[in-house]
Amino acid sequence: MHANVLISFKFVLLAAVLLGSQLAHSAAIYKFRDRNGVVNYTNVRPIGVNPQIVMVYCPGCDPTSKVDFSRVGININAFSKEIQAAISKHPVDEALVRAIIQAESAYNPSALSKAGAQGLMQLMPGTANQYGVTDSYNAAQNIQGGVAYLRFLLDFFDGDIRLASAGYNAGENNVLKYAGVPPFAETQVYVKRVAQLYQRYQGELAKAKLAGQTPAPANLPPVVGANLPIAAAAVGQVRPAAIPNVVTLASVSSSAK
Repeated sequence: MHANVLISFKFVLLAAVLLGSQLAHSAAIYKFRDRNGVVNYTNVRPIGVNPQIVMVYCPGCDPTSKVDFSRVGININAFSKEIQAAISKHPVDEALVRAIIQAESAYNPSALSKAGAQGLMQLMPGTANQYGVTDSYNAAQNIQGGVAYLRFLLDFFDGDIRLASAGYNAGENNVLKYAGVPPFAETQVYVKRVAQLYQRYQGELAKAKLAGQTPAPANLPPVVGANLPIAAAAVGQVRPAAIPNVVTLASVSSSAK
């Protein structure tokens, strides 16, 4: 490995520490070479190039994450048009949709997981194809597909939010296999965190509605466990809620490979 390549990676790792609060909004760090031959690193998926993922940053996916999901910032305004369009077609509580989005991507439409899940609601290619999503990085398409899948899971599990959330993370077949929330550490914590976020979003959206900030929600089918205590409605993987800005971490000379 060339010395300047080693230095560049050391810089990226250092930047990840120094810019931790910003990188928390990102699913990955991308490496790409621009038209001038300069290698760049950024936390937002670049357009018009085929980037290489050099580091995945997803503290909410880690069962050992120290993020306090009962206090992490939430966002009741981001992608409102896209969410309202999706829930009008596939009725799901907006609070649950936002909880899933935050747990999956922290509102980062460029999020990409190690497993290949993409976009705001982290759709796997097969799921995206099943629900007619041709571009998972398009916010409207991604939310339509994710909400349609979430509606399917709620129907499949008779409105049980815990099981639907577990199915969203681990797949409905695993929920059936284990007759409940699968014993996977990631799924166990995912269910807990989604429940925490869901409860918080319910409260904040209700306040906003009373203040006249948001339209009344669509008529929703009943769900099971909507008002369960957090401990009983375990769920999640989360990153702080905010739409990320592009953070270019480093540029190195064109000799880097």
